[in-house]
Amino acid sequence: MLITDITQWPDGFKGRLLGIDHGVKYIGLAVSDAALTMAQPLATITRKTFAYDMQQLQAIIHEHYVGALAIGYPLNMDGTQGPRCQSVRAFVRQMEAFIDLPTALWDERLSSAAAHAQLVNAKKSALQRKLKIHESSAAIILQSLLDTFETAL
Repeated sequence: MLITDITQWPDGFKGRLLGIDHGVKYIGLAVSDAALTMAQPLATITRKTFAYDMQQLQAIIHEHYVGALAIGYPLNMDGTQGPRCQSVRAFVRQMEAFIDLPTALWDERLSSAAAHAQLVNAKKSALQRKLKIHESSAAIILQSLLDTFETAL
């Protein structure tokens, strides 16, 4: 179920939130704490087939007691939707056949740049940055939603 307004989460929502940075080659993941206040990078899935990607997501959702998803929505800098937004929407439509959880599309503008800056400041090597950039971006996307979620409810 696609949620367009985070104040309209279904009644009885339980569990953690999973942040997803959807990409062509990788899917970055981050998970919230149980209190829905903090996001932490979790993992990066190297994409193979859609069925494989869904199996990986389902396992992580089960393992971390996830009750909803926040997927980065790559709006253009002027706020308009481009081809990458269409790709994310198509991914969500396909995913709904495998994963029946509330799903919010969340503005991810500049999340990759912020994640890169964090990793550089943490003195990560180029290889470490390459391996961690997607899950760090997912954590930034998720933290943005959590901060808004906290003030909206």
